[in-house]
Amino acid sequence: MSDALTILKERELFKQCSDETALCQLMSEGPVSLYCGFDPTGSSLTIGHMVPVMAMAHLQHAGHRPVALVGGGTCRIGDPTGKSEMRKLLDDKTIADNSAAFRLQLGQFLDFGPGKALMADNSDWLLKLNYIEMLRDVGVHFSVNRMLAFETYKARWETGLSFIEFNYIILQSYDFMKLNQLHGVRLQVGGDDQWGNMVSGIDLTRRMTGQEVFVVTFPLLTTADGKKMGKTEKGAVFLDKERTPVFEFYQYWRNVHDDDVAKFFKIFTFRSLSEIEALTTHRDGRINDAKAQLAWDITALVHGKEEADKARTAAQGAFGGAGADLSSIPHAELAGDRIAAGVTWVELIAEAGLAPSRREARQLVVQGGASVNEIKIESPDAKVDLTLLKDGAFLVKAGKKRLYRFTVKQGAL
Repeated sequence: MSDALTILKERELFKQCSDETALCQLMSEGPVSLYCGFDPTGSSLTIGHMVPVMAMAHLQHAGHRPVALVGGGTCRIGDPTGKSEMRKLLDDKTIADNSAAFRLQLGQFLDFGPGKALMADNSDWLLKLNYIEMLRDVGVHFSVNRMLAFETYKARWETGLSFIEFNYIILQSYDFMKLNQLHGVRLQVGGDDQWGNMVSGIDLTRRMTGQEVFVVTFPLLTTADGKKMGKTEKGAVFLDKERTPVFEFYQYWRNVHDDDVAKFFKIFTFRSLSEIEALTTHRDGRINDAKAQLAWDITALVHGKEEADKARTAAQGAFGGAGADLSSIPHAELAGDRIAAGVTWVELIAEAGLAPSRREARQLVVQGGASVNEIKIESPDAKVDLTLLKDGAFLVKAGKKRLYRFTVKQGAL
């Protein structure tokens, strides 16, 4: 077996391969160019995107060449995979801004130096396509019956599938063929829910270029309690600190399930397997030390060591330390006139995103799950009380893990 594929399997980054024996042979003969696509439908990558990015990084370390494909063209349609309804179509400026943000973030994980990884954008070829020529030269190779057999399209058959979405599989397949022509790409990697789209790319590339190409998929990640990985009370966990503050990012990893720690070390860090085993062997109090190390490692990888240190210090201070710098905890200034007007803790808990709504914030308080500077909020109708102010701030805690600081300017009252 190829050493590269062994690495992916050991790090739980391998689900299935179109032809593992042939791909192993190809990889043993020399460097292989591989790609993964990232449609810039948002302004930031999420931790879900880190799965293929880390796989590409490991393959690059093993001597192969990644091509990070930003889908400036395909995002104009939107991949229907895993969606119950059509994606919102984006304007050109939003796509351009999102694409630029993706390129910067991908550069944190992959080496794009001379002769190293490549960055590409499928808008370079997709936006130039002539529709009639596309139907004649590319569409002719696709069977509608076969496309409808793929799970993506079967799942959408009841709720409705637009014609524009139906073309997505053709465009993704065309990307594979085009990257094979332009950069010699022989391998596509991606999530296992992309299997149908990816193997269609194998077929189109073989028909149009005569080249044998391959696909490798990763498992779709869920947490030990069965939930989709990367979701919080506020939604997705983003790599952009403007969308997910560094402290919240750190805390996400600090609070993962005990049974996920080893797996997440393997997937989201570059620590050796022996180090990971040593860190995660125990299921006593030492597993919390392992979680703290996991949180620091991933935060340092995404945001840098200095930010990771600040988040760790803030977490230690917020959960038992004294005199620690809490500035990296998400915060906002609370105006004195709001306090004077009688704003409630329930309102602030909802505003801070510590609960999805005021109704759920009330329920949190009723169940005894909210506190301010370690003092439990006893009533859902309780108003902000200045006697709870400490060091010029209210540290609001929801449950045991979610935190937010409301600072009050001196002399604002």
